[in-house]
Amino acid sequence: MTKPTEAELLARPKVIEVEDLVTHYGERMILKGISMDVREGEIMVIMGGSGSGKSTLLRHLMSLEHATSGTMKLLGKNIADLGLKDTYALRRKIGVAFQGGALFSSMTVGENIKLPLREHTDLDEFTMDIMARMKLEVVDLAGFEDLTPSELSGGMLKRAAVARAIIMDPKLLFFDEPSAGLDPVVAAQLDELILRLRDAMGMSIVVVTHELDSAFRIADRITMLDHGHILMIDTPEKMKNCDNTRIQNLLNRRIEEEELDPDAYLRRLTGEDRQHERP
Repeated sequence: MTKPTEAELLARPKVIEVEDLVTHYGERMILKGISMDVREGEIMVIMGGSGSGKSTLLRHLMSLEHATSGTMKLLGKNIADLGLKDTYALRRKIGVAFQGGALFSSMTVGENIKLPLREHTDLDEFTMDIMARMKLEVVDLAGFEDLTPSELSGGMLKRAAVARAIIMDPKLLFFDEPSAGLDPVVAAQLDELILRLRDAMGMSIVVVTHELDSAFRIADRITMLDHGHILMIDTPEKMKNCDNTRIQNLLNRRIEEEELDPDAYLRRLTGEDRQHERP
């Protein structure tokens, strides 16, 4: 499937809506008024330097953390309005492939993949076995269900984690640094898998990554974060060609020398900055 045009993409319904999201860890402000959306069938890549707020934003999008202020809707549901039961029901429509795979070492690959079915459905064992094998076929791991995670390579672990993430046929799929620790060939195979999931299963996918090649290959749009702010949300082509110095430094790995403001430095030493950031 070819990538949609920007106009076609923005005409689709929103599956994630974030408006003026602010988050504090103690007195420290991490997210500083984030507003963004993800469209149906879109692959949105979130990028930014270290400490930019990528992981914090991802946890919010997965409804695992509460913001200081702002609103967030997932699949049309306002997270702040949901009770515990409705939150759990919403999470069953979300799949997550964690950075390290997060497979249970005491279980076989097949048992790991069936775990969401065992926890959230009343399906019989035979049906769960069939569904697990189907998802292993999708990620090119057919026949590996009886192995343990320790018997898999790094790339196979990542794909097994994807199989578990999609076992419930989620509407939304989240990836946390999917290419981390993989060689370029295996990383490219994982990129192809992400594209196949979007095209074949119609999933909306959010990927947090620092891998530029991967981001530009798979993204319909990229959200660029910097120190808790959004610098830009746009297509990879427009991101590459923008004239924002900070974005170009991040994309081209250019070192920036911070200009020292004596007054700001004094406020930082005396703790005045943190007092101003308190919720």
